[in-house]
Amino acid sequence: MNIAVVGTGYVGLVTGTCFSEMGVHVTCVDVDENKIANLKEGKIPIYEPGLETLVHKNVKSGRLHFTSHLEDVLNHVDIVFSAVGTPPDEDGSADLKYVLAVAKTIGQHLNHYVVVVTKSTVPVGTARKVKEVIQSELDRRGVNVEFDVASNPEFLKEGNAIKDFMSPDRVVVGVESERARKLMARLYKPFMIVSDRLIFTDIPSAEMIKYAANSMLATRISFMNDIANLCELVGADVNMVRKGIGSDTRIGKKFLYAGCGYGGSCFPKDVKALIRTAADNGYNMRVLQAVEEVNADQKSILYRKLVDYYGDETLLQGKTIGLWGLAFKPETDDMREAPSLTLIDLLLRADVTVKVYDPVAMDECRRRIGDAVTYCHNMYEAADGCDALMLVTEWKELRMPNVETLSSKMKGRLILDGRNILDAEELRQAGFEYHCIGR
Repeated sequence: MNIAVVGTGYVGLVTGTCFSEMGVHVTCVDVDENKIANLKEGKIPIYEPGLETLVHKNVKSGRLHFTSHLEDVLNHVDIVFSAVGTPPDEDGSADLKYVLAVAKTIGQHLNHYVVVVTKSTVPVGTARKVKEVIQSELDRRGVNVEFDVASNPEFLKEGNAIKDFMSPDRVVVGVESERARKLMARLYKPFMIVSDRLIFTDIPSAEMIKYAANSMLATRISFMNDIANLCELVGADVNMVRKGIGSDTRIGKKFLYAGCGYGGSCFPKDVKALIRTAADNGYNMRVLQAVEEVNADQKSILYRKLVDYYGDETLLQGKTIGLWGLAFKPETDDMREAPSLTLIDLLLRADVTVKVYDPVAMDECRRRIGDAVTYCHNMYEAADGCDALMLVTEWKELRMPNVETLSSKMKGRLILDGRNILDAEELRQAGFEYHCIGR
């Protein structure tokens, strides 16, 4: 089978590479000619564990190709995946200009039957718009070419995307015809040998599933952060609360960890888009509005704890604060909507010197904010001379610091743990004042 994947960002590149690993002949397409040139040279534009090895392997095998011209491969493929970006517009809605631009190109050059699959996270009704654009271009050309549209939302976790794709807990496909269903079933058959987790739905339901799933996970996070903040006020321990409610099989243990807020490319964008979709249809998503408000507030919680420690915001001037972790989560360099950006902004406004360390996201931070902070080569350099230290991202290498080294490096003794992963007792015995979330 031959397929094209349009868009070589996080979703597109992982999708194309993993399909090629299963024997499918894949051409990844991107209008960014520089990105395509780099990919042809083996330069991967994103950090994702295992991805670079798979890309090199499948390029060498001849199953994975790259081009900047969809029209050159369109009529040699059975399926076209649209995995282009859908950034949030000013009103929070998903911007579909790239998705519809792909549809227009398809309509301008299509000469045989294909299934056009939306892989990007898009609002309900997008497939209908894609179909209308393609048909409009075919009508303009005066040709009659059959095609189908489908929705196949992705459920990839950054840092674990390869495993998620190769061993999915479910694959959701929204289709309108039996012909499209059979073609998509054939494509995913190699992934279903151990257990059939392929779910076919109507297209609007498939489009809604991704938004509903991400919004539910975001809700669990904000709910636990709300509970954690109350725990601090009443003297409870959120970790004990988490274990207690997580043992209830109706609730489960996942996504119940309190912290300094969620970020990334999916949760913030998808919550906003679903709220906007509801508003466009005359409905008010009250729960999700609260989820968003709690998360926005939670991103500044470490800063508020810092101010409380010193007693007044003006007393922060001239202090040096270290940040451990910049990415919104471990095993990625993604800093979109990351809590670290909120903290850095607040600290710089308070005339604080900020030292940072992250295993992989330093270049991304520099791209975003330049040299506004001091970039350090390791975790202890980031703590050197600091009045306080904030742990923002729960990278494994940050979980068990050498307390003697830390004590010799830091000027002050305040540690603010935004992910509740450090050993409070060990740090306190070493003379540190330790604060975390919800305890």
